[in-house]
Amino acid sequence: MTSFVPTKQFLGAPSSSDVGSSRLGSLQLPSKLSSSNLHILSRPSHPKRLEIQAAGSTYGNYFRVTTFGESHGGGVGCVIDGCPPRLPLSESDMQVELDRRRPGQSRITTPRKETDTCKISSGIADGMTTGSPIKVEVPNTDQRGNDYSEMSQAYRPSHADATYDFKYGVRSVQGGGRSSARETIGRVAAGAVAKKILKLYSGTEVLAYVSQVHQVVLPEDWIDHHTVTLEQIESNIVRCPDPEYAEKMIAAIDAVRVRGDSVGGVVTCIVRNVPRGLGTPVFDKLEAELAKACMSLPATKGFEFGSGFGGTFMTGSEHNDEFYMDEHGRIRTRTNRSGGIQGGISNGEVINMKIAFKPTSTIARKQQTVTRDKHDTELIARGRHDPCVVPRAVPMVEAMVALALVDQLMAHYAQCMLFPINPALQEPLQSSTPESAEVTL
Repeated sequence: MTSFVPTKQFLGAPSSSDVGSSRLGSLQLPSKLSSSNLHILSRPSHPKRLEIQAAGSTYGNYFRVTTFGESHGGGVGCVIDGCPPRLPLSESDMQVELDRRRPGQSRITTPRKETDTCKISSGIADGMTTGSPIKVEVPNTDQRGNDYSEMSQAYRPSHADATYDFKYGVRSVQGGGRSSARETIGRVAAGAVAKKILKLYSGTEVLAYVSQVHQVVLPEDWIDHHTVTLEQIESNIVRCPDPEYAEKMIAAIDAVRVRGDSVGGVVTCIVRNVPRGLGTPVFDKLEAELAKACMSLPATKGFEFGSGFGGTFMTGSEHNDEFYMDEHGRIRTRTNRSGGIQGGISNGEVINMKIAFKPTSTIARKQQTVTRDKHDTELIARGRHDPCVVPRAVPMVEAMVALALVDQLMAHYAQCMLFPINPALQEPLQSSTPESAEVTL
């Protein structure tokens, strides 16, 4: 005697018809139906492989970046897919940005010593991108796994240790694994490519700087976003373009560093010479994409755009950015409380945003916590960690902003630039600067 028992099908698994079995395979047939008089018609099929696509490690739709690796594994890096061909690119382009991010660069950063030397292993031929995926890898050379023996059992307060266990039931203990800021090496390497595309194609420049460390806050409008330079930002170890406030910020970090504690801060990011029209309403508005990109960075706790929360204290007549015609016949705004974006679309003004970073959670001070087997305990974390993450977060923020903008630039080009533009209302995307001619072949 033969019977069929219904089974629950795993979401995404091949259906019964896909693997050549009967559509009746999920039905209960009467037990009196014998196999001798049961005839099942099946059609030939090609077996399908069940695939579960890993989520969370890829950013972008057109310019796609996937990062890989853990803090104390063999190495970290990224794969860039969708990069335009014929872009002049070398490892030195990425190394400049990676050197700004690397650990051990000053007394106010983690003392871990890594050169973060990158190697490109695909996607480049004769110094040009080929249009195929670009793989970039950076080896880990200064791991100290024994520093994490206590943390293999006790959860660090406010760290991702506990939530990784809650989600996956297993985690990479040494260095925090994927939750470590070392993962951002792949982002910064890919961001260097994105920044170069923006600069060459449209003259767009992405700059970030530290505007707050703990209670030391740069006053609003203290920095001229039209004239501030990378050299001013990089002139001190905290990456604040104002020398006086930079010294105060460094002193604030030193004060907690010697006590084994940490502080947070704010990174301000600006984008100049942004093409008009970037951003796609309604769910892919430019500020929404920028917020997602920046808030995906480790230790981020807040995002403010344009006038931000301060704009809630103003009236409409105070807040509105009035339009005018400039000397070149372009429509401009007299103020920029919109932050360079209106209706989710860039308007050509300077884009500005602020990203808040919490104090580093791994500190060398005694804290109450629990173990993985659910017992109360005390923990004094060992290891090498930044007393304040914001100085090294500056190139990370720039990278994520550049990645978001390049992805939106490619989306805009694909949708709105296939046919001749309306010159009465639209502007060409491509810059007329000499830099853009370098990639015109």
